[in-house]
Amino acid sequence: MTASRRGDLLDPACPTRQMLDRIGSKWVSMLFLALGSEDEVRFAELRRRAPGISSKVLADTLRVLERDGFVVRRVEPTVPPAVHYGLTPLGRSLTGPLAVLRDWAETHMAAVDDARSAYDSRAPVGTPKSML
Repeated sequence: MTASRRGDLLDPACPTRQMLDRIGSKWVSMLFLALGSEDEVRFAELRRRAPGISSKVLADTLRVLERDGFVVRRVEPTVPPAVHYGLTPLGRSLTGPLAVLRDWAETHMAAVDDARSAYDSRAPVGTPKSML
């Protein structure tokens, strides 16, 4: 096990920033939610549980999570192969903090919507939607 590394979150090379960037992705949060309720979930079922994700993005995301030690992959030697994914103990240790963040978002989404509406009503005419 390597020693704990800390750094400056404003530095792109900071290990903590890199990890927060990884787990902050919408697909990662959805996959943790989908994987957290069962021991193992098949690839096709994960796709159904995360609407909008393509097979390629799902496979790439799972590969990165496996590399990081959050996910374990098990292949049944059937035709076609059945591929199962599950959270490792490290991955399970992240489900609690992600649940707290999800609860915060659900509790405060109305306030965020109100702030957006107030801002949008003050935004100069012609402000591109991408900036709103």
